[in-house]
Amino acid sequence: MTEQIVHAPASILIADDDATSSLFLRRLLTREGHNVSVVDTADGVMIACSSNPPDLVLIDLVAPQGRGFEICRQLKENTSTRFIPVVIVTSESDKQDKLKGIDAGADDFLAKPFDAAELHARIRSLVRLKRYTDDLESAEAVLLGLGATIEARDPCTRGHCQRLAAYATSLGRSLGLDDADLSALERGGFLHDIGKIAVPDSVLLKEGKLDPQESRVMQEHPVVGDALCSGLNSLRTVRPIVRHHHERLDGSGYPDGLKNTEVPLLAQIVSIVDVFDALTTERPYRSARPYGEAFEVLSAEASKGWRDRALVDAFVTIVEQAPDAGSPPRPR
Repeated sequence: MTEQIVHAPASILIADDDATSSLFLRRLLTREGHNVSVVDTADGVMIACSSNPPDLVLIDLVAPQGRGFEICRQLKENTSTRFIPVVIVTSESDKQDKLKGIDAGADDFLAKPFDAAELHARIRSLVRLKRYTDDLESAEAVLLGLGATIEARDPCTRGHCQRLAAYATSLGRSLGLDDADLSALERGGFLHDIGKIAVPDSVLLKEGKLDPQESRVMQEHPVVGDALCSGLNSLRTVRPIVRHHHERLDGSGYPDGLKNTEVPLLAQIVSIVDVFDALTTERPYRSARPYGEAFEVLSAEASKGWRDRALVDAFVTIVEQAPDAGSPPRPR
């Protein structure tokens, strides 16, 4: 089934303001069974890619309106279109043009006049890579959906993942973390407890204190979650959050008993906001605690050596400065 998807006809967008050139290229590709559409303006490219993303875009170097490099750059900088392969078509052999194309994010180049065999081979290769990427994105989406499903098992934790993602990214942003780390924090907020899929309802939904055996079962969920995420390279920066968000800086946490700087920073961030959200939301066995009391608990844990004092203080600051003191800060 996967091979059938990979080798299925591709949807290809041609961006060229030369009607003769685009007609020839369209006929050449249509004969191979591809679904081909043509636009002749820069706006047309962006609209087509946003409304119905193609498997591949062919852009003439000097068209539309001499903005080939700019269009390529815009596609690659947009999170919704950055994985669409872009091929720049040119009749030029200037090395500087290719360097500009590489800098703009072009995936490949084709020179006029076209060699039909080379054209088809390059398109097949790029489309195959695009569809493998789509498969990975779909798998990640399934895991994210699974995380939401696990949360829904317990009505008292509904909205927990969204709040954690918001809290964690706000704290990360205040610390000056880069976009890659902020993305990991956001996805980590949704996936941190995905390993609870292996925890029976009798343990997960128990209202009272867990007995030693039940505690051991619960403490396996970070390891299970890490294993679930291990098959996706796109989640490599999220896995440390999933595995280590219950570690403590003094080594008394689980599952690996890490100490101090052994505990990844992103896991420390999610750990802090996880405790805060658990304290400030209602549970069957207690009412939600005021923010001030939750801050005191985090401060006490920092004094015990469980948390980084600077991270706790930074989090308290952003929550106190939030526009709505009764709601978590929202990602920007």
